[in-house]
Amino acid sequence: SGINKGFYFYIQELLRVMRTIDDRIVHELNTTLPTASFVGRGDASTSLVYLFSLMEAHASREKIIKSCIAQTSNVVKTLREEREKAQDDIVLLKHLRQEQTKV
Repeated sequence: SGINKGFYFYIQELLRVMRTIDDRIVHELNTTLPTASFVGRGDASTSLVYLFSLMEAHASREKIIKSCIAQTSNVVKTLREEREKAQDDIVLLKHLRQEQTKV
């Protein structure tokens, strides 16, 4: 259970960092794409390279989130199977409920 909590907090921190990346993507889209008001604002190709790197980071974020969901789903599946064998185990039921809220 301690390992699961550590992993859970690690994933939370990764998601926080990756949300920041999402915010940067939105900001770059809003300020990079040339419009009449931003024509004289720097080199568009440099901005687009930066935007592309942010988009790659976003794709990485999506992959990590899907991996986390898959791992937690496997834990839930295992706990459900254990619960079928030991229906009177309250501690197991609590652990199952905690994991289900993560998914």
